[in-house]
Amino acid sequence: MRRLGVLVAIVGLLLGGCTAAPAESPTPSFAPVEPAAVVAARKQAGIADCPKSSATVPARADGLPDLVLECLGGDSTVRLAGLRGKPMVINLWAQWCPPCREESPYLRQYQKAAKGKVLLLGLNYNDPRPELAVEFASLVGWTFPQLADSDTRLATAMTVPGLPTTLFVDADGKLVHTVPGKLQSYDELVQLTRDKLGVTV
Repeated sequence: MRRLGVLVAIVGLLLGGCTAAPAESPTPSFAPVEPAAVVAARKQAGIADCPKSSATVPARADGLPDLVLECLGGDSTVRLAGLRGKPMVINLWAQWCPPCREESPYLRQYQKAAKGKVLLLGLNYNDPRPELAVEFASLVGWTFPQLADSDTRLATAMTVPGLPTTLFVDADGKLVHTVPGKLQSYDELVQLTRDKLGVTV
């Protein structure tokens, strides 16, 4: 019976997505990596710089929160509420999250198909190891821009149901749809883009 209970718990975690990072010891067992090294690794991996955002456009009550996040590595910042002008798909992920790894091929395929029509943006969330995040993105072939929120500041401004989570935002900055948990296929992502953003990729 105990073995069955453990199995049920594991299946529930995989189906429901990741809710929190693995427990960390009070004293990290790894040496912090210099931000400049993370930025250099990101650029070497071909991951695009983060998009420009407006500092003055008013935030929308039904849009992304008025929060400024760093690009992965910290070489620039992006105001979420100031991202306008193009439909967006924003994927929240972490390198320690198994379902994030499972859906990574769909996002790699999507970034090629959606180029120019939709801004695909990653958000490395609740992840204490930015150097491993860059390594993961490189290994799975992601070259779209990546923001970082290691301190889960986003959760104070909006509901983050767990990882992965995918947000669909229209060109006017309205958050039109949220997918909590793992995307099931590339076709699902394409269909949601058509249905929620009115864009065919």
